[in-house]
Amino acid sequence: MPHFDLVIIGTGSGNSIPGPEFDHLSIAIVEAGLFGGTCLNVGCIPTKMFVHPAELADAARHGKPLGIDAQLNSVDWPGIRDRIFSRIDAIEAGGREYRQGPECPNVTVFSGHGRFTGTKTLAIDLHDGGTTEITGDKFVLAAGSHAVVPDLPGLNDGMVPFHTSDTIMRLDDLPASIVILGGGYIAAEFAHVFASFGVKVTQVARGARLLKSQDKDVSAQFTEEASARYNVLLNTQVRKVREAGQGVELDLEGPEGDSVITAEVLLVATGRRSNGERLSVENTGVAMGHGGRVLVDQYQRTNVEGIYALGDISSKYQLKHVANHEAKVVKHNLAHPDSPIRSDHRFVPAAVFSDPQIASVGITEDDAIKENIPYVAKTQAYADIAAGWAREDHGHFLKVLADPATGMLLGAHAIGPESATVIQPLIQAMSFGQKAHDVARNQYWIHPALSELVENALLGLPDPTEAR
Repeated sequence: MPHFDLVIIGTGSGNSIPGPEFDHLSIAIVEAGLFGGTCLNVGCIPTKMFVHPAELADAARHGKPLGIDAQLNSVDWPGIRDRIFSRIDAIEAGGREYRQGPECPNVTVFSGHGRFTGTKTLAIDLHDGGTTEITGDKFVLAAGSHAVVPDLPGLNDGMVPFHTSDTIMRLDDLPASIVILGGGYIAAEFAHVFASFGVKVTQVARGARLLKSQDKDVSAQFTEEASARYNVLLNTQVRKVREAGQGVELDLEGPEGDSVITAEVLLVATGRRSNGERLSVENTGVAMGHGGRVLVDQYQRTNVEGIYALGDISSKYQLKHVANHEAKVVKHNLAHPDSPIRSDHRFVPAAVFSDPQIASVGITEDDAIKENIPYVAKTQAYADIAAGWAREDHGHFLKVLADPATGMLLGAHAIGPESATVIQPLIQAMSFGQKAHDVARNQYWIHPALSELVENALLGLPDPTEAR
């Protein structure tokens, strides 16, 4: 049975761990799927490569209020798809070849699905046939997550063809219609892409509004705009799915009773779940929590000595930038066990690359109320700064929350053009302990740029120094 000093399961952010400081170690890398993980192959990178052409395709809609009469003539879906995945697939193949090549003589790559059969013992079903079993002194669990498929008649019995975010981007042709199940960020981004390309979109959500984990005002604004753009069915349950002609048919139960909808393509975008259970992590003695997540401490250590975890398999933040941060922590702690560092999850930002775009960091008003956190808030409309006024922007805004006693920022939530970029100064201010009015007053703000949204929002907060 081969034994290794270090075994890394997953090649997303986990693949960044092997480096010169570990050249003296024998390292095994185990990958059940595509090399490079979710973000590179089926997540943030290819989706954003679809989002940009979608924005260009949708530009005509935004031009009408500004006097631009334009139209979308056609969308070359195969061309867009092939441009994206010719690049993605080349990076995937290159990453695998590098780790298997002479540049990494101390690394052995196992392509197959691993499952623990005991503490620090991993059985691997190899893609090229057969199985093998390996052991290791230390393990890093970085195997990510998988798309959740609801337990609905027609879905889990193989009777109805459907897609998840893992497969939808490789469609052969652009469909005329699509039904999207889910009310979260994955559903929102794909609804934006397909609607921009002229597809008839129906989105089915169980809740009363879309993106319900966002600030309530952001969620309400997004739900209003999405509902005006394509068919959004809220407070609606799917009872059954079946194949119908060249597409699918869904039985629904909603506020107005039962109904049936049909479409060429069905996308199930109801979230993702940790792969901890798929690895049979419980056989190692490692503790697991809600949603099958591997439990770790601030140093990314599990309760079993020598086993670390990072990214979607252990984190409630299913975000690449969080996984990258945690990988750096694990890498340091493996190399310097006597002086470990902690992960910093105080101010984790996130964005939804839909239209309108959304970005957030820190607590929401609902969080503050629920946890009895004192706060003051200011909502700054895009329309009330020069750049927003010039765009004829309506309904979009940035909301900032601060501690009334200190002026320290508690949260920020934006919906509108380039919000993922606009919010960055606030992430910086929170991370470095900068007070709201110091950030607003102690630097230049380019005029007329969208960043003035941040300046004006911060100036609109009460200044604790003036109240003394």
